[in-house]
Amino acid sequence: MSDHTAARPRPRAFWADIRFLLGIALIVASVAGVWLVVSAARHTAPVFAAARTIVAGEAVGADDLTVVDVSLGQVEGAYASPATLAPGSVATRTIPEGQLVAKDAIGDAAGLRTTTVVVHSATELPAAVGPGSTVEVWAAPQLERGQYDKPRILVASATVVSVTADDTMIGSAGSAVELVIERSEVADTLAAISGGASLSIVPTSAVQP
Repeated sequence: MSDHTAARPRPRAFWADIRFLLGIALIVASVAGVWLVVSAARHTAPVFAAARTIVAGEAVGADDLTVVDVSLGQVEGAYASPATLAPGSVATRTIPEGQLVAKDAIGDAAGLRTTTVVVHSATELPAAVGPGSTVEVWAAPQLERGQYDKPRILVASATVVSVTADDTMIGSAGSAVELVIERSEVADTLAAISGGASLSIVPTSAVQP
């Protein structure tokens, strides 16, 4: 055979073609993954945020909420939206102003075990106490006119709905405080009020921002 005879090219190995195809597939998958992530980040949904501090037991309507468009991804279904707000809804727990409203933070009034009462505090409240604050109610039973027994805790945990100056308590710096308490504590609370006990509101936590 002549030395000038051209050498035939060696055929491409099959495994080389497979590696090439796998490389192309990986590139396509990476681009698709990035596209999906970016698309998901851009997707927003309308959900509710509290327009004010809403206390547990309060009725919740459209005026108490504001609609915000946010990107929540897979947890989107866990938040209340205009499509899920039912008439007659109430807050099942305190919702601070500006916080997104979870679905389980709003429920049916029939399922609540709390109610509201107005207590006249014999002492002035700290300025930090307001709607949403958690407080204790202390009661000093009246022994005779102007004399009271040792104070004791009447309600260990109550939530403040509102605070107003109590003009009926002449010469006192007290306040009228609307509270959310457990229904099981209503009887003792009303008994203390009707019995002339001196009631004091002691804060255990201020309003959460």
